[in-house]
Amino acid sequence: MEPANTRIALVGIVVENPDSVEALNEILHDYRNYVIGRMGIPYREKHISIISIALDAPQPVISALSGKIGKLNGVSSKTIYSGVQV
Repeated sequence: MEPANTRIALVGIVVENPDSVEALNEILHDYRNYVIGRMGIPYREKHISIISIALDAPQPVISALSGKIGKLNGVSSKTIYSGVQV
């Protein structure tokens, strides 16, 4: 059996509603096996958090993660993909 093809992606997240942080962290925890790295920057002056998540995952997994994040109140996200499929 061959392993599933995966994509390298970066999900950029801006959290404007602190009440959504717990739900966001639960989602990211559920997908932890696909996370290469995570960086969070609290921008205290603007009362927001900026998070970047690097992933190596099958396309459907990345889409599912992005969709769940996009449904959170006060959270914006955008996903960009590498052209490399592994």
